Amino acid sequence: MPGLYFEEFAPGMVIDHEVRRTVTETDNVMFSTMTLNMAPLHLDAEYSKNSIHGQRLVNSLFLLGLVAGISMHDTTYGTTLGNLGFDSIKFPKPVFHGDTIHVRTEIVSARESKSRNDSGIVTFRHYGINQRDEIVCDATRVGLMLKKSADEQA
Repeated sequence: MPGLYFEEFAPGMVIDHEVRRTVTETDNVMFSTMTLNMAPLHLDAEYSKNSIHGQRLVNSLFLLGLVAGISMHDTTYGTTLGNLGFDSIKFPKPVFHGDTIHVRTEIVSARESKSRNDSGIVTFRHYGINQRDEIVCDATRVGLMLKKSADEQA
């Protein structure tokens, strides 16, 4: 199981995820239309030419999902009991078709669960970074993580 157990996380730990993904026009159009986000900034090339960016923007919720997904294999795959939520999500720079995204995760905190003896709560800070080393997504997420001892008892 590639995910880490609660005991394996320590505040200050940094994980640079190896998986990278180039975002395509198809990704953006499919995600935007499947989620009924019909904003012309995502779908209409002619409209977007007159925007402040001069081109279509990649849907920010697609980017958030991509960043969380890339981080999952190295952090929570098979060792999480659930995502407890996002405390903060920021998109400091735009993402365009053809941008390649990689992810860095920092462990902000880790504490024992107050209500469960089989798990702990870990706060992750995920950074989505483009090919120009610009941060395009900064998201703080909290996960309920299985303890190693709890899984060994199962």
